[in-house]
Order: sequence, then structure tokens, then C-alpha cells
Amino acid sequence: MALIDFKVLPGIDKQDTTSGAENRWVDCDNTRFRYGLPEKVGGWSSLVTDTIVGVARRQFAFVDLDGNRYIAIGTDKFLLIYFEGQLYDVTPLKTTLASCTIATVNNSAVCSITKASHNLSAGDIVLLDSVTLPVGTGYSNSDFEDKLFQVTSITSASVFTITQSSNATATVSTGGSLSVKPYETVGPAEQSYGYGWGIDTWSSGKWGEAASASDVSLEPGLWSLSNFGQVLVATIANGKTFTWNAGDAARLTTRASTTTSGFSTSANPTATRVTLVSPTTRHLIHLGTETTIGDPTTQDDMFIRFSDQEDINDYTPTAINSAGSQRLQDGTKIIGSLKAKETILVWTDNALYTMKFIGAPFTFGFEQVGTNCGLIGKNAAIEIDGAAFWMSNNGFFMFDGTVKSLPCSVEDYVYDQADTTKGQQICAGINNLFTEVTWYYPSTSSDYNDQYVVFNYGEPMRGGVWYIGTEARTSWIDASVYPKPSATKFSDSATGTFPVIVGEDGLGQTTLFEHEVGTDQVNANGSTTTVTSFVKSYDFDLQAKQKDAQGKSSGPTIAGENFLAMRRFVPDFKDLQGNAKVTLAVKRYPQQSETTTALSPFTINSSTEKKDTRARGRFVNIKIENTDVSESWRFGTLRIDIQPDGKR
Repeated sequence: MALIDFKVLPGIDKQDTTSGAENRWVDCDNTRFRYGLPEKVGGWSSLVTDTIVGVARRQFAFVDLDGNRYIAIGTDKFLLIYFEGQLYDVTPLKTTLASCTIATVNNSAVCSITKASHNLSAGDIVLLDSVTLPVGTGYSNSDFEDKLFQVTSITSASVFTITQSSNATATVSTGGSLSVKPYETVGPAEQSYGYGWGIDTWSSGKWGEAASASDVSLEPGLWSLSNFGQVLVATIANGKTFTWNAGDAARLTTRASTTTSGFSTSANPTATRVTLVSPTTRHLIHLGTETTIGDPTTQDDMFIRFSDQEDINDYTPTAINSAGSQRLQDGTKIIGSLKAKETILVWTDNALYTMKFIGAPFTFGFEQVGTNCGLIGKNAAIEIDGAAFWMSNNGFFMFDGTVKSLPCSVEDYVYDQADTTKGQQICAGINNLFTEVTWYYPSTSSDYNDQYVVFNYGEPMRGGVWYIGTEARTSWIDASVYPKPSATKFSDSATGTFPVIVGEDGLGQTTLFEHEVGTDQVNANGSTTTVTSFVKSYDFDLQAKQKDAQGKSSGPTIAGENFLAMRRFVPDFKDLQGNAKVTLAVKRYPQQSETTTALSPFTINSSTEKKDTRARGRFVNIKIENTDVSESWRFGTLRIDIQPDGKR
């Protein structure tokens, strides 16, 4: 019998059944579509030998006036700078707690620190300084001096505990002297519900005892990162704004601050959901901020305030400056904002607004351009070449001058499994080289991002194609300042190595990867992990395909009426590095569980001409995959030799 070609259209279709998704692929992982053909994605390699403590939520790449390149990384605990293969901790500090005392318990690593009205919470990070221990603890001052600790518990409003790396040798009542420098609190590692009186975990029973759950959502620790020239502007979500000057000679040992010389933010609002610097006019814009600057109780989630032009610390409107404010109406809170071509896009939980510079006397003009299209999370929107793409609670959208709903062939699959109550953890990324917009999201079975969905806007079919996968990331930036994209991967079961925290417990580990490098995952310790991938087709109707091939498809036919036998197939790979595996599976009926054919899976390499097989069925599907290191593939067309084999 002659060989019959099976051509499959690009993209994944999960809206239909596996047999009804005619000429489509129905499942994949770590696979992309390029020029209509499926291929394994590129590999990724750790940029540093350290891993980051906590979960990274935001990256921002920028350049100083000398051409030095940086990536700012905002996590649930820290603000870090990546520079020339190293990580630096520039997290801002709160007011120092001076004249504290410390107590130890024999054979215990738990140390109690006393300071009236310390205002700390379990999980906070503190830096100890000017340490003089009481006599007899078994520790030396250097065990604490200039070390980071995690606050492990709150005993009272005056006492909190930390955990050393070894046990004390005696019980010593509170004494000695030390200073505690608390890190600015960013927020939880994951989005969850609040407790008791809003968002605290204190109840009238005792410190640290959770009260009954409320319907208040605790958003995860998030950052807004932008630049004012060579100065990084960093805002903690619902918190303060800090700056870090890359032009400072001692920049890598200097922390972000509200009092950075020449770039102070001491007069900025102290509770803001989102900030950005306008691209041409250089106003610092606070969205979802205070109506009375310096009073966080006046935070209005729909209120916008912007500084004077070129002055990021002046927010008082006068007749001779361009500072001002505006309140949006449609929605309950501002979720996110992006710079786009000649405009700034502002999303609420229900609508999209444009914010354009119009000059005096109003400075910025606002126009609502969409409704029922709100943003699901602060980092769930991306912009490329003047077009914005985003994920909402009820679908995917784009804006290119008008708001458009994106038809999605995997929409039900994504929303059926996505935990949309953790929308603030969703991260969008652009990979412009492959014309891909990716959303990484947590499924209902995971606390953190563990799935992704891709819209390839460059594939011409139906205005773009969709595909899915499971190699999740928590932040992403495209190649621009650096030649390759970079992304962060989080594990809640591992321990990070930077910054070093004594007594760390349960903070997890983030790895910073450079993407589109090689074929595998190269870890921070230099080891290599296989990047496995696969793509699986819909169930081909063998009888219909055979009739088409023989020119006998005119007139009514009963699809799948006859059994057919497959004797051989000819693989067709555009590119193949190492081996690929091909599995053929058959069914008698669409609803029947598939059966892998005899001799499957078939190992294919660049010299494979054909593979003989013995299989019988009405429907067949094909799965292409790789399972080992140094393997990569790009698949073309499947050709199968089939012949009739009866009706039973």
C-alpha cells in the first residue's frame, strides 16, 4: 500500500474531543510551534552559583550611564541586584531597634530578644548589629554580629525569638545588648485568605494563634520596579517607595532607601499598589495610593497620584508644576499598569484605562477603553510593539487601540484547572524571538505556579496559536538589556543559599535562569537535568484518511467503520539532535481507552529511514517526545502505510 501523509495544524486544541479536534495536536509540554511545526523548547542555565531565598515575583533590567547592566529582583523577602554573575542584597531597612537584650535556654538553639513594642511578625528578616552577649551562653558575639536571622515566633509585644545554628550551653536570663535592624516587610510567599480582624494573625487567645478565617484576601509580596535614568525605583505593593542609585560608587554595598542622595522618596505616598515612571515625561506615578500622603489609612485603591515632572519627590500641585491626581471609577481596585506606545495602560479589576500626557493644566488625560476585561493579577499583562496582552478572570484579551477578546483553543482547560483566587501570583512574559506570550499560573492542586499557557501571536493560523505546559516560572523578562530572556523558578521544598539567613525555615528556593540556552536545564551547582518534552496528536480516522488518499471520499461514508492495519511509518524530522521517541496508539472507538501499538515507542535518530509496526484499529494518534539529555527535535509530517483489515 502507498504511504499516506498525516499533516497536523499548529497549536493545541483542548476545546474539542481527541477525535473531534480534526487535524490538531491535543496535548504537549515544553513544546513550541514555529513556522507551523512543533519543536522542543530551548534549554535554560542558572546565571549564578547561588540560589535565592524565597520566591521571586518581579524582575527588571536596566543600564547605568557607564553601560553596566543590572537585573533588579523583587522577592517576598528581599530586593536583590544581579550584576556580573553575582547577587547583591540591597533590601531597604526599617528603623533600627536599639538597646535590645537577649536570653538563651540550655541545649536549645532558640534565643529570645526583648524590645518593647518591636512591631515584628513571625517570618520577618532582621539584621543584628553591635552585639554584646551576656556571659555564659556558649555563643560568641561573632555568631550574631552582622548576621541575618528569621523571626521564628512572637512571644509578646515585647519579645520575639530567633534560632541559632547550634544550641546554647546554659540558660541565661535576658541581658547583654544588641541592635536589631528589621528588613522592610514585603508580604506572604503565596496569596491566601486573611484571619480575624482583616489581615493579621493575632487573636485574643495568644500571640500567633490564628483566629477564624475571613473573606479578606492576603495578596502575596509584590514589587513595582522601574527606573528614573540609572536610578532604580522600587515600591513594595501597598507599601513605601525606595530608590537605589546605580551611579553611586559604593552602589553594591548600599541599600535601597527613601533617603537616597539626590533621589529621595521621603515625601512619597507610603501605601501604593503600583508605581511606574512615565516613559517620556518622567513623572513618578502612584496607582491605588493615599489621598493624604503619609497616612496609609487613607489608601484608596482607585486613586492615582503623580509627581512633578523630573521631580520624583514633589506631589503638591501648584500653578507652576505638573503634579496632580485622578480617581478612576470602574472597578474596586487598580490591579496593574504598563507603559505602551504613546500611552500608559491602567487596569482595574473590571476595566482598562489609557493615561496620556496632555500638558497643562491637567497633565494627564484618562479614557476608559474597555469594561468587563479587568486584569487578574498585577504581573499578568505584557506589552510588545504597542500591543498589550493580558489574562483576566474570564478570558484572554489584547489591546492594540481597541480591546479584543482572544479566541483560545485551550481556554476551558486553563480556567478549569487554574486557581484564580491566586491571581496575583500569575506572571506573564514575552519571548519576542519566538513571538510568544506566556502566562505562568498556579493550578488548584498547587500553592505556587506549576502550569503555563502560551499564545504565539506570530503564527498566522487563526491570528495565532495556543499551547500549554508545566515548567512554571514566577517572573520573566525578555531579551533586551541582556541577550537572552531570564526567568525565576521556585521550589518550596528546597533551601536557598543567598542571602545567608541563620535559622531559616520554610522560605523555599528560587533559581535565576537564562533561557534559550542549549537543550537542558543547567542547575546552580553545575549539574544537568533533562528537559523532557512531548507533543501528542488528535485521533486520526484511518478509514477516512485512506479514502481521501485513494480519491474515494465523495459521497456519504461511515467514519471509522472498518479496521485498518498499519505496517510501517516513515518519520519526518526537520531537525533532530540525539534521539526522539515516537509512540503510536490505537482505538476501536473514540471513547475507548487507547492502546499503545506493538513495538512502540520507537526510537528515532537522524539516520532512521522507516519503522515497521504491527497495529490494528479504527483510530490512531502519534506522540513525539524526548526523555534524555542533549536531545532536541522539530517534527514535520507523519507518513503511515495502512490497508483495510475487516470490520471486526
